[in-house]
Amino acid sequence: MALHPSLLLLLLIFDRISAARHVSVQTGGSITFPCSYDLNHINHVKYWCQSLGWDVCSYVVRTDHPKSSGKTSISDDINKRIFTVIMTDLVSRDSNTYRCVVEINGGTDFMIQRFYLSVTPGTPELYVEQQEVSGVEGGSVTVCCYYSNSGDMKWCRMGGDCVSGFSGTLNGTSVTLTRTSDANNRTVFTVTMSGLKMENTDWYWCRVGELEMPVHITVSQQTATQRTSKMTSTTQDPTPQQPSASPTAEPVQTDNTSQGDEGNMEEVHQRSIDVKVLLISLGMLVVVTAGILVTWKMWRRHKDNKAKDQTTNNSVSPNPGSHHDVMYSTVMPDQFRTEEKDPFPEADDDVTYSTVILQHKTQLKGQTKSAEPDDNVVYSSLALQVTTQRAAAAQ
Repeated sequence: MALHPSLLLLLLIFDRISAARHVSVQTGGSITFPCSYDLNHINHVKYWCQSLGWDVCSYVVRTDHPKSSGKTSISDDINKRIFTVIMTDLVSRDSNTYRCVVEINGGTDFMIQRFYLSVTPGTPELYVEQQEVSGVEGGSVTVCCYYSNSGDMKWCRMGGDCVSGFSGTLNGTSVTLTRTSDANNRTVFTVTMSGLKMENTDWYWCRVGELEMPVHITVSQQTATQRTSKMTSTTQDPTPQQPSASPTAEPVQTDNTSQGDEGNMEEVHQRSIDVKVLLISLGMLVVVTAGILVTWKMWRRHKDNKAKDQTTNNSVSPNPGSHHDVMYSTVMPDQFRTEEKDPFPEADDDVTYSTVILQHKTQLKGQTKSAEPDDNVVYSSLALQVTTQRAAAAQ
């Protein structure tokens, strides 16, 4: 039974509006559509089709056939359970309703999402310059959504919660929303995600009123080079994104992460922490080095003192009781000296005379030990004689 034309028209309108995401793209541009599916559908065929009615959908591209057909291609990431569809070189006749579908063998196919694509020759009502934005763990990313329609601003995670107003959190990550105007008097809805985590890698939706635009955020681990560069670089203001000649949503992979004000604050805080850690490490190194030097000096001083003590002990005189030849001297006044013993009777000056007599040393202090041959001692008798002048002697 054929449907009445008016009823068919109503069905087409309902199919276009109900539960469909409205996406606007400029003529000649491109766009990527993400479709998320359940764990149970990993091994199923997925396809992208153009809606021809409430229950009629014409295949455009499938995952079990060549994965591209004309201007459309499809890819399936079973690890993330997301298949994506890319449409390029869009023209006005491409405006239509499309569906993400999972094929169910022996049953009714499961529709994941419905999109209504509007291809316009002028500037789209809502667009982003890049659908692919990347950042590093702990850093920030900024997404600029340009729009001309009216409605509430929202930033939503695919299949998750949304942030509206001016700030909020998504999966523990801070999100801020601002509304400004750029140099070309375009209204800009700016989204900044700070304190990125690895699990923030996902598809998000920039939404203003009924219009939406998918944006993919990729978060990677920070490399050693990036950490070093962050410590040595100076703080710079974020450079605003410059619009391209054509406001399309060409999916471009980029390594440059746009930074917002909060992202800069996060980098400054991280940099100060790294500098503190470096200073503490240097301080500990100085303390340890000083301790080693002090210990080494104390050890050297102890070693030098020990050497001096050993030298002093070795220089001590031998025991006087040991057997050595000793020279003794006896000083005698002049009156005990005889004329016959005066060897120099004619001396003019006062002369000190010394007589050396070889004697055997007797036992000392009651020692019973007999004198040995090596106990021979030379004794000296020193007689002091004061001679007078020769003239006085003659008198």
